[in-house]
Amino acid sequence: MYRQIGFKKTTVADIARGASMSPANVYRFFASKQAIEEAVVADLFKQVSAAATLAALLSGSALERLTAALSAIAQLHEHRLENDRKLHELVAAAVRGNWAVALSYADRIRGLVRTIIAGGQASGELRPGSPMAMTCCLLESMDGYLNPSRIIATTVSPTFDEMMDFCASALHHVPWVQSIDLGADLSPQAVAQG
Repeated sequence: MYRQIGFKKTTVADIARGASMSPANVYRFFASKQAIEEAVVADLFKQVSAAATLAALLSGSALERLTAALSAIAQLHEHRLENDRKLHELVAAAVRGNWAVALSYADRIRGLVRTIIAGGQASGELRPGSPMAMTCCLLESMDGYLNPSRIIATTVSPTFDEMMDFCASALHHVPWVQSIDLGADLSPQAVAQG
């Protein structure tokens, strides 16, 4: 029903009729219409987090795992926006409204990303620092691609790949090497001559 007519227009009577039962019987399983909406959103978020986790497991380096996980999330939300707009509206409303299921989903994604970042730091691939702070920075940077309430039908600029490349560069650990020859003449005249 939510897919056909949208969650705002769907009544408990509509749901009961679609399930061939009385509205009173629906309330035996769900305390309210909001509880039904939360159950639907929880299932949709469970699918997204499972796809992100699987994508992360199938990739190699920490940066590849991060890219695969975040790409899976972005693609699923974009697909829902394009093909199930009314369900997308429900998921976006849950995120905007800070529903408990949306907060729980966000925690799962943060946990997945934090684990990948910590592993990348342990292997020396990713720069040192607080894995949680780096997770928050990465997810904030990618929010326009990952947050259903911010994904819009028009093309986002920069593209997902461009933004992820930028974020990967920020996360990548490059050991500091002294690049200045301490004996070099750094006077303005010498620098101007090359």
